[in-house]
Amino acid sequence: MESNLAELCGAVLSELRFSHKTYGEIFYTFVLGIERRSGYMDEINIMVSERLIFEQTLRINDFVEIKGQVRTYNEFTEGKNKLNVVVFAKEICISENFGYNENYIYLEGFLCKPPLKRTSPLGRDICDLMLAVNRMYNKSDYIPCIAWGRNAGYAEQLGVGTKLAIEGRIQSREYRKKFDDGTSEMRKAYEVSVVKLEEI
Repeated sequence: MESNLAELCGAVLSELRFSHKTYGEIFYTFVLGIERRSGYMDEINIMVSERLIFEQTLRINDFVEIKGQVRTYNEFTEGKNKLNVVVFAKEICISENFGYNENYIYLEGFLCKPPLKRTSPLGRDICDLMLAVNRMYNKSDYIPCIAWGRNAGYAEQLGVGTKLAIEGRIQSREYRKKFDDGTSEMRKAYEVSVVKLEEI
């Protein structure tokens, strides 16, 4: 099995936006909406090559199926590094199952920071993990993951360098960032919500 697999199905929420050009190949980003059972919609950034979509036009509200990988890259903005989390599409097609939502992530990688356990505002145990997942050409993606409940208690004990297999879903969530001057602003975080994890 691949060490980094994303299988998503949801609705196109935005127009294609130019991202970058590499070796003559143009890449675009758009937002994919994937509805949870609770009704909340995760808004996931998708990166796609022009070569995957030249025969099809993606329109807002189209349901699409995507197979790809979770990728991360640093962007330097406002004097700080920001970690961007996207799903890099390797296959994309218009879904025949209109309205069907799927959100499955499988990762194998190494813990590259000490796990950080905390408690949610609703009193649930949470553990933040940073997983380094290797890919071709000696590159790695540093993927933020979040474990809950019993998984959080287990993950807290793990040391840096532990190899893990993680299954879950990619999620977006809003949070309020507070600054030293007392002001705050709403921001959006992206992470893999862990359903299952094990040492390998």
